Amino acid sequence: MNDTASTVKSRNILVLGAGELGMPVLRNLVRRAKNIEGAKVSVLLRESAIESGDPAKQRDIAEIRAAGIEIVLGDLVNDTIDELAELFARYDTVIGCAGYAAGINTPMKLAKAALQSGIPRYFPWQFGVDFEAIGRGGPQDIFDAQLDVRELLRSQNKTEWVIISTGMFMSYLFEPGFGVVDLEHGEVHALGSLDTAVTLTTPDDIGVLTAEIVFFEPTIRNEIVFVAGDTVTYGEVADKLEAALGRPFKRSVWTVPFLMAELANDPKNMMRKYRAAFAIGRGVSWPKEGTFNDRQGILVTDVAALIASDLPAAQQDK
Repeated sequence: MNDTASTVKSRNILVLGAGELGMPVLRNLVRRAKNIEGAKVSVLLRESAIESGDPAKQRDIAEIRAAGIEIVLGDLVNDTIDELAELFARYDTVIGCAGYAAGINTPMKLAKAALQSGIPRYFPWQFGVDFEAIGRGGPQDIFDAQLDVRELLRSQNKTEWVIISTGMFMSYLFEPGFGVVDLEHGEVHALGSLDTAVTLTTPDDIGVLTAEIVFFEPTIRNEIVFVAGDTVTYGEVADKLEAALGRPFKRSVWTVPFLMAELANDPKNMMRKYRAAFAIGRGVSWPKEGTFNDRQGILVTDVAALIASDLPAAQQDK
């Protein structure tokens, strides 16, 4: 915790993006803002997203409008730093929720725009692992880019920043494409070893906790805030699946050498980069005890609860 008290308050907030994380963040900011005088929430979206014919996207747009959230047109990829800085300058707080889909260079571009704009407070897209504990030169080059952003933010004292470390999105652990949990064949492929741990938080919980952190008193400034829905080993994931679904799960290990060899054969494969980085096991987990949600007594979803409630019934019955 920083010793110097902050006088900055988040009252005019711009959220960048309304996807898997952006929507929960928007919902919870609006919920909390109702009890805070002068607080209002806006969201930056591309014109193509607003005009999209996709039913899911249209439902999100309808929800955003019904909540009284102002929609601001912008393009994080194609707009220049100067254009984004001019847009950001209208707000006192900008929260990055666009993820990595915008490209590996976008986090730095947005950080530069935020600092150029002179906004009082910035929450960069760093909702993930402990990049400093991981260090540079690992298999996932995006992590190095995030460290570059942290160095830039720490190099100045005009804009206060807050980073929220969440671990992996909990749902990602069960994505078939990630390959760790194979529900169909009843198998868990442990990354590194069965004893390797990973911290997981659901996007909905990240939304709740982000809103609490934004409006927390005294104001949090220039700090990395750790949260956690659960911290488990891959062996424990298999145990929890067996207990919840009532069927056995085979356990196998994808070792670091195996995953690094896979990555060497396909060096641009994003999934293989993530698997190798998580298998190394450094900086991808921390105890739930002592996290922001633990200290504040905020209830969050753990792995057992997610398995019980969110895994498709058809797969549970296999």
